[in-house]
Amino acid sequence: MQRVDGAERGAWVDGESVRLSRFAPVVEQLELIRGWAAEIIPEDELARKLERSRKSGEGLIVKEGFDPTRPDLHLGHAVSIKLLKAFQDLGHQVVFVVGDFTGLVGDPSGQDETRPQLDEAEIRENMKTYQDQVFMILDRKKTRIVRNSSWLAKLKLVDVLGLASRYTVARMLERDDFSARYGDGRPISLHEFIYPLMQGYDSVALEADVELGGTDQKFNLLVGRTLQERFGQEPQVCITVPLMRGTDGVRKMSKSYDNYIGITEPPEEMYGKAMSIPDELLEEWYHLASSLHGAELESAVAASSEDPLGAKRALARDIARTYHGEEAAEQAEAHFDRVVRRREQPEEIPEVEIVRSGDDMWLPKVMVEAKLASSSSEAVRLIQQGAVHVEGVKVSDRDHRVPTSGPVLIQRGKRRFAKVHFR
Repeated sequence: MQRVDGAERGAWVDGESVRLSRFAPVVEQLELIRGWAAEIIPEDELARKLERSRKSGEGLIVKEGFDPTRPDLHLGHAVSIKLLKAFQDLGHQVVFVVGDFTGLVGDPSGQDETRPQLDEAEIRENMKTYQDQVFMILDRKKTRIVRNSSWLAKLKLVDVLGLASRYTVARMLERDDFSARYGDGRPISLHEFIYPLMQGYDSVALEADVELGGTDQKFNLLVGRTLQERFGQEPQVCITVPLMRGTDGVRKMSKSYDNYIGITEPPEEMYGKAMSIPDELLEEWYHLASSLHGAELESAVAASSEDPLGAKRALARDIARTYHGEEAAEQAEAHFDRVVRRREQPEEIPEVEIVRSGDDMWLPKVMVEAKLASSSSEAVRLIQQGAVHVEGVKVSDRDHRVPTSGPVLIQRGKRRFAKVHFR
């Protein structure tokens, strides 16, 4: 099988590969990388690669892939993207892989049953926002964005069979989620075995020196190492980063669990969600989500045990400031104090206009059209949880209907409002 696509070696600046002449000493580079990493596999190989890049003046190719299964990147994704930025600042070439082809299969990592597959229309729609979002952290001029359909879609059946011949079923079943499902008699579809091979082939196509991923991606990253060796390439170093727990303090941050903070969410939402985290999450979030480093970070973590509320407010401000700026963070804090702490209405309430379909309309439908819920089912769940107020009155009936004769004030949770006008 031929290598389908690759990356020029060196740094990527304004779309062109350039040679770099100076890098920080290897010990300094390693110290910075260790600060973000959960595990470096193996670290001595990374040291050798870094030393070679200093001598040759060529930056390492550092890749990470994201399947566009949801339209939003969140603070959990940002942990590894910040490490990509660290590599970028050190002079290495960052390749951001959009998994538009692997997304059609679905990553089985951490799943206790077969993940539903997305169709191409969903993938295309979710991809639209990825580029702008990732450049809230990465340097646009020094980042190469590729889609893995560029090489995976070109593989013929004989190529896929050749790829599959390079890995064994026994090795696949060493993976925790596969072995657990197999032992319990739960089904594993054959296409799920193909996913790690496709992700691993991304590393072959790009001749990656380093691949990043969450700790739940360790198996997939190691498959990439194995495939590179079997294609005659130098194997990549695998670096995992910690999985950030979501606002519930229990499960990893995920839009599926509704415990996430999207990096493009309004500053008021960011601030309010950060204020909702349990106190025991403060140390983890300061390390993974804040902009603090070194002694400043350690001081903030130490203070969090003595004054959790103050620490939480400082963290919420820091997160809002990181993605929206100082003024927006200050306004977000004032909004929180007014709406949540003093239970007042916000000074500015978004106004939306929707088409009326009768003298009254089903509340969940109105919430979806007003963008207070992503779906009717989510709206119903929020109503049943007591999280929805209409004109200041809590609604608990899933079949509640609102009159369309005049504007209606709808509140979702403590922080989200909309004044709905009907036409």
